[in-house]
Amino acid sequence: MLTNVAVVLLNGVHPFELGVVCEVFGLDRSDQGLPVYDFAVASAEGPTLSTHAGFSVHTEHGLERLESADLIAVPAGNTYATREYPPELLDALRRGVERGARVLSVCSGVFVLAAAGLLDGRRCAAHWRHADELAQRYPRIDVEPDVLYVDEGPVITSAGTAAGIDACLHIVREEHGPEVANAIARRMVVPPHRDGGQAQYIERPLPRSQCDTVGEVLVWMERHLDQEVTVEQLAARAHMSPRTFARRFQQETGTTPYRWLLRQRVLLAQELLEGTDETMDFIADRTGFGTAAALRHQFVRSLGTTPNAYRRTFRGTEAA
Repeated sequence: MLTNVAVVLLNGVHPFELGVVCEVFGLDRSDQGLPVYDFAVASAEGPTLSTHAGFSVHTEHGLERLESADLIAVPAGNTYATREYPPELLDALRRGVERGARVLSVCSGVFVLAAAGLLDGRRCAAHWRHADELAQRYPRIDVEPDVLYVDEGPVITSAGTAAGIDACLHIVREEHGPEVANAIARRMVVPPHRDGGQAQYIERPLPRSQCDTVGEVLVWMERHLDQEVTVEQLAARAHMSPRTFARRFQQETGTTPYRWLLRQRVLLAQELLEGTDETMDFIADRTGFGTAAALRHQFVRSLGTTPNAYRRTFRGTEAA
């Protein structure tokens, strides 16, 4: 049973990510019959540390505090993706895993776990902005850029910022059951579990400047997303053969006409779900999916969540 939690800091720590761990594991909620953890903040670089926000934090504990922890959390920090880490910290993290402790990273804290070798041969989550760099620097890690968190045995990694809340509540849910996790989430006024992954929060605009020969066709396609079109029709509009058009399209956009069109339709559906109260049938027709069922299928396939759940997430209202 999880009873002892330590969060370890380096200079440049991000206050929000630190606060996430403190909020879930550091508050006394015994008045609700919820678990109380032996919680402490430890430092890997002296008693006083700088934060990314321009103020300092002071803690009485050093790395020795990690030796008794059931869970060691590493929040994000400034330049964590590029800096060197104290060897004593990396050793302490490895010892923790060896004796059976769990280790959690929030956002760029994943680089610390990677430097300690704790992610070798494991899947991990990373903020989509850091995913490529993490994969390049540590090729033995299987980086999953589209998920909110990954639980791989004793090592739990989470993506950016609020995904740390998801990972912390996941740990509580595993240790104490869904009722406890739900009660803590209710106190924090956050969902106990979020559908989907990072894909629903990532913007993927296409580089127009490189689309020399199909640029006009792209503009036309964007303006007529509700229409069914074939490669032959698009090729005729570009005054090319279908084979030449398909090859040029792939070269200039990095994808096929069908996939490009599908992505633009999903993006438009996202905009309509976020900014309007239109029904699912209207949105399906406007975006070219035809039916609400087809819209739901492609939305889940692309973003890992349903249109209704997406609208609730971004607007806090029930979908029509």
